[in-house]
Amino acid sequence: MSKTISRKTQGRMHRGGGIHTVPNPRGSGWVNEESGEVVSRHRTRERAVIRGRQLARRQRVEHPIHLLNGRIGEKNSYGYDPFPPKDGE
Repeated sequence: MSKTISRKTQGRMHRGGGIHTVPNPRGSGWVNEESGEVVSRHRTRERAVIRGRQLARRQRVEHPIHLLNGRIGEKNSYGYDPFPPKDGE
């Protein structure tokens, strides 16, 4: 069962910087996007997440991983954290 993402939802998916792993808005599969531009295409979510993580680590940016409905399901940050956890000294 394939769900389509409305244009309104697509616009919300790309707020903020970093590498976003999202369902492909123009077809099947998943893509990684940076500033709204596709930087990689993948058949499975798993492969897209792996590649998105690599790109985000290399660029030291956030990596939001979206669900099929366009909402963020998980978010990882590989850059400078101005508010690191207090217990991790």
